[in-house]
Amino acid sequence: MYQAAEIATTNPELRAEATKAGLAVLDSAFSYDKVATEIATECHRAIKRVTGNHDLYREIKVKELEMAERLFREVRSNYGKDLRSCVKLATLGNTIDFFKDPATVVEEMGKPLAFAVDHMDQFDERLGSARRVLYLADNAGECFFDLPLLNKIRERTRVIYVVKGFPVQNDITLRELSEAGLTQEIGEVVTTGSDAVGIDFSSASEEFKDQFELADLVFAKGMGNYETLSELPVYGKIVYCLMAKCQPIADSLEVPLNSYVIMLR
Repeated sequence: MYQAAEIATTNPELRAEATKAGLAVLDSAFSYDKVATEIATECHRAIKRVTGNHDLYREIKVKELEMAERLFREVRSNYGKDLRSCVKLATLGNTIDFFKDPATVVEEMGKPLAFAVDHMDQFDERLGSARRVLYLADNAGECFFDLPLLNKIRERTRVIYVVKGFPVQNDITLRELSEAGLTQEIGEVVTTGSDAVGIDFSSASEEFKDQFELADLVFAKGMGNYETLSELPVYGKIVYCLMAKCQPIADSLEVPLNSYVIMLR
């Protein structure tokens, strides 16, 4: 909340007003029956309205893309071209995040990656019969790490990359995908049509909802997608790929903090 208001504007009065608006949303919207991402989305929308800045993390995303491309080139040779290696590389990209010190990210990427929950065999099996895979992207810089896996999946079936419809936090949109120079390489792309953290079907576009319904398999990157989709009665269709960066998510997955997970649920 305070961080979002801080980076949204340099005007101290607007910052104070934005913080107040966000806290008011938090106060009125908080409920144990709601997913945390729903409240976070509304808080961000309030800050956007007050400051007039509709891409709060814009500068952070630009820096993240630069760092991620460099890191990807440094670590790519450490991973093979088989499916497991490509999944590991995609998961490694999820270590990148705006609240982390760059030195910490570099250190984490230099360590061997092992899955605390490893459903690779189930993913491989489901992929064998899938006619359409929906690949839900996460943070902006991860697109470089996603590409090898997208290409690997594309060898076997159709895959559609999903980015945010409008800016929220440091999640990737069509703009960042274009700035990364990967629009053509990534291939088929749709947006959620929304600025929600994770996936919010109430604000998503009809196009996205149709694609989600038609998909035989959904590959979901990051904690936001896990938080929202794991609440749905959809079983055996979604593969979660993430680093558990906070204790509540780690507890939910029953893994240690900062563990890597590839899980079919």
